[in-house]
Amino acid sequence: MSSSEDRTLTVLAVDDSPVMQATIERALGSEYRVLVKDNALDALSLIYHEPIAVLLLDVSMPEIDGLELCRTVRNLPQFQELPIIMLTARDKAFDKVKGRMAGATEYLTKPFDAQELRQIVDRYAKA
Repeated sequence: MSSSEDRTLTVLAVDDSPVMQATIERALGSEYRVLVKDNALDALSLIYHEPIAVLLLDVSMPEIDGLELCRTVRNLPQFQELPIIMLTARDKAFDKVKGRMAGATEYLTKPFDAQELRQIVDRYAKA
């Protein structure tokens, strides 16, 4: 691994939509190492083995949704400071409150602008 790869920060995107996974990879792939998982269990096992700079979570997923995954991650001491950005089509004020209560750092509604996503990820990944 070269020294430039050593500095590459990793973003984990958890979304069950292949279209959204590709959108996130396109938006962030030039600056970040982007890993994608389509379910909460795979994502949970991955965060123990990879140094994740920012976690992107879709709210609406089968079995374990993004809010539940967010709460689970927040309850693990080593991940309490991990920036978690919720990506969701749910844009009501109460949905945003639920995201914050679950421990989300930011709440971005779909469809989102790629540049806006990059700016938010940059803000937390490079802090």
